[in-house]
Amino acid sequence: MSIRRKHDINRDTGFTLVEVLVAVVVLAIGLLGLAGLQTFTLRNNQSAYYRSQATQLAYDIADRIRANFVEAGKLANSTYKTTTPGAFTAQGDCTTVTTTCTTSDMAKNDLYEWNQELTNLPSGTGEIDVDAAGVFTVTVNWDDTRSGGPNTSFQMSFRP
Repeated sequence: MSIRRKHDINRDTGFTLVEVLVAVVVLAIGLLGLAGLQTFTLRNNQSAYYRSQATQLAYDIADRIRANFVEAGKLANSTYKTTTPGAFTAQGDCTTVTTTCTTSDMAKNDLYEWNQELTNLPSGTGEIDVDAAGVFTVTVNWDDTRSGGPNTSFQMSFRP
């Protein structure tokens, strides 16, 4: 039977402290990794939200153009194509049931309301173009970089 000396016992006492410090460093690195993953996930979820909003807005104006088929039938001379959507104001005679709202006024009101919804996207803008074959192209642009960099866009084409 051997008897441990006091000298041998003192040599082993600092080893547990080193193990605890290593465990704390490993835990800290793991928690930083989880925080980075959470940030990445939030950023991608926000981007997906903006893309789905842009898609919804593009389909919204497409439905409005389809509903106003007389104005859409004018193609290149259509109010939907003539100027940018932000150039219009609300048309009071088109917000209620009335006989004084023309197809051009309805298009102006549609573009005004659409432009108001585009402002929900960061730096949101929209463009509508039509070719000679009667195919409308709707483009919705927004800033997805959060730094004023190049815009992200969603584009769709349809025939009314």
